[in-house]
Amino acid sequence: MEELVIRDADVVDGSGSDAYRADVVVDGGRIVGIVKEAAAAGCQRPKARRELDAEGLVLSPGFVDMHAHSDLALLRDPDHSAKAAQGVTLEVIGQDGLSYAPVDDRTLGEVRQAIAGWNGPGDDIDFDWRTVGEYLDRLDRGIAVNAAYLIPQGTVRALAVGWEDRAATGQELDRMRQLVAEGMEQGAVGMSSGLTYTPGMYAQDAELTELCRVVASYGGYYCPHHRSYGAGALQAYEEMVALTREAGCSLHLAHATMNFGVNKGRAPELLALLDEALAAGSDISLDTYPYTPGCTTLAAVLPSWASEGGPEETLRRLADPGTAERVRHHLEVTGSDGCHGVPVEWDTIEISGVGDPALADFVGRTVQESADRRGEPPWETARGLLLADRLAPTILQHVGHEENVREIMRHRVHTGGSDGILQGAKPHPRAYGTFPHYLGHYVRELGVLSLEECVAHLTSRPASRLRLPDRGLVREGYKADLVLFDPATVAAGSTFAQPRTLPTGIPHVLVDGRFVIEDGRRTDVLAGRAVRRTPPA
Repeated sequence: MEELVIRDADVVDGSGSDAYRADVVVDGGRIVGIVKEAAAAGCQRPKARRELDAEGLVLSPGFVDMHAHSDLALLRDPDHSAKAAQGVTLEVIGQDGLSYAPVDDRTLGEVRQAIAGWNGPGDDIDFDWRTVGEYLDRLDRGIAVNAAYLIPQGTVRALAVGWEDRAATGQELDRMRQLVAEGMEQGAVGMSSGLTYTPGMYAQDAELTELCRVVASYGGYYCPHHRSYGAGALQAYEEMVALTREAGCSLHLAHATMNFGVNKGRAPELLALLDEALAAGSDISLDTYPYTPGCTTLAAVLPSWASEGGPEETLRRLADPGTAERVRHHLEVTGSDGCHGVPVEWDTIEISGVGDPALADFVGRTVQESADRRGEPPWETARGLLLADRLAPTILQHVGHEENVREIMRHRVHTGGSDGILQGAKPHPRAYGTFPHYLGHYVRELGVLSLEECVAHLTSRPASRLRLPDRGLVREGYKADLVLFDPATVAAGSTFAQPRTLPTGIPHVLVDGRFVIEDGRRTDVLAGRAVRRTPPA
């Protein structure tokens, strides 16, 4: 007898087709039967050792978070309700060109410091891996939800070249090609870049193109955080489209937004650019989060030259008054490349987290507000905080536009990604709320998307991008990664004031056919594993 039958569910199967009533049977971690309109037809209903009454609930495939920063959280926090409670059953990590494999002892320490604001310093983690394959094996010991990995181009460059702003030598480029090939062979699904973050931003297009050729040869995709989301945003998108066309590589645009005042109302220009490329045969997709503020580290807004050489060199420059004044001029007058070419507006930068608890008073205030309280220029407040917290502070940047958010999420190649940073006392609410916020706010309340269309954006589309042949749909034979939610009540509980509040209206979540959320509560099940690249047919 099968393990589970979910009775009388309103199945939204991920294809975009209309919902239907059905009994769905699960056994051995897969969907083994779907009986449509079983009660109405009066037919023999399937039986199982356990029955779950889903009357009034929607059954959909598990949601795929196409842009996650849970690289250490999956290891640190077995509960991981931040994602499991949203209905996320698969996260794509290794984002923005910086993560923890492949590394050697030197680069591991450098990367840990550089992205402590994203993932914490990692003092509680046993870094018993160095390669991509070893990291995926570590995930296979058991995690809350599944995870796929992107090879981080910035980490690869740090390993082969270092943190210097220069072109790679031929030998160094060969080494990077080798590292990317090894990562793909070991199961990565593609490669990411952070082209406003060091050292990845020091790579010119020719270098990136060569690495994308390697990714393409394994059937993977390139996921860039490109060079600007502010001044020059459209040109930055055009650069990525042209680069991947030259390399013959699929392109997935990370957190595809049009931010800052210069881009208000300009989403249609971006979408026209993408439509033209799609019509010409490019393979492009994108992800967004359904909020207007962005989130990153405070150090990320610095000009690239100030970060050359790695975190210790950055701190040395900030400590030197003359060099610090040059940094201020680039930030406040000319527009730093780290701040997307736009002069910084300190009243839009809110401190969301710090590494040192003694600095907690900065959290929840903008840099401008803290500067006013301290009676000093905002740059001195920011500089002092970066030095005192050794580059660890995270920030919210209130620079987005609601009309752009809505336009982009309607596009036919759109998928959902939280870009959720789980560190800090007041993280961005997208970390805990992205997927129910889509369903509750943008589907039920605003009608920007239909329920069926939105579910497709969050399930089958990302599964297709990841080339996963048995995920993303409610189909017989597919993996039983499933979500049951109440369409009348599903909503994000997280807010900017209370960002760690869990969502409502998602009583059940299954990973590999096992309940990780049951009756609204986290179980002790660790059914998640590494999801490795499926080789091309």
